[in-house]
Amino acid sequence: MLLVLFKRIFGGKHDTSAVTPETRIAPEEMVERIRSGEASRNAFIDAYQPYIAKVTSRFCKRYIDPASSDEFSIALAAFDEAIGQFSSQAGKSFLGFAETVIRRRLIDYVRKESRHHGSVPYSAFDQDDEEESTVNAIETNEAMNRYSLTQESEARRFEIAEFDGRLREYGITFGELPDISPKHSDSRQLLIGISRRLANDPELYDQLETKQKLPIKELCEIIGVSRKTIERNRKYIIALTILHNGDFPYLQQYIKPQEPPVHKELPAVEGVRA
Repeated sequence: MLLVLFKRIFGGKHDTSAVTPETRIAPEEMVERIRSGEASRNAFIDAYQPYIAKVTSRFCKRYIDPASSDEFSIALAAFDEAIGQFSSQAGKSFLGFAETVIRRRLIDYVRKESRHHGSVPYSAFDQDDEEESTVNAIETNEAMNRYSLTQESEARRFEIAEFDGRLREYGITFGELPDISPKHSDSRQLLIGISRRLANDPELYDQLETKQKLPIKELCEIIGVSRKTIERNRKYIIALTILHNGDFPYLQQYIKPQEPPVHKELPAVEGVRA
């Protein structure tokens, strides 16, 4: 059902084959259920192995085989560690926290291996494989593309879960986006342009991240739209900005079309709420 909502939010066609009953439960809730004994820790970890493999491959900048990779084993243990350490009071999503733990443990592993080999610098691990032979960049990209194709459905649904977690940090839920999305394509594309401008401005984006509020005054001055336009579509603009700057390659395909110039006023749209 989550991917069906994306058509209503951003328009366009999509594949719904990746949706499973498990995606209806937020990872944060699953962690709470695991701790209270209401859910299986092992089943949760098994279900998120594609996500763990994705994070590991992205860190190593090459395809990681879950069946034979030391890095994947380390990442798997780190994900399990994250379940025990996660605190919902911190205001972060579980998957975002888990990725941080995974990256820290992989960095520790790489540094340990670098010291063990003596002459191998840390940066070399970006280009060399386990046998210390140079990896051809084109071959690596092709391998990653093949891996992405086989894991696309799983990766997309995990991206949705990550996106939902990021939205919750701003008091927004993925499920409410269809109700606050513009019904007209031109209005939707205009808001995409506004959010892209915000996402690409480091200073304004930092304000959004720090204060978790839109820099409305600055946006009005830079883009030339009314304050009412920004306030009326506040949640939608925040959601789009998070999508622009997040690690969501599949979901970002929904906002790929060329945006029109954003200097004009937003057309009147009935029923747009924030």
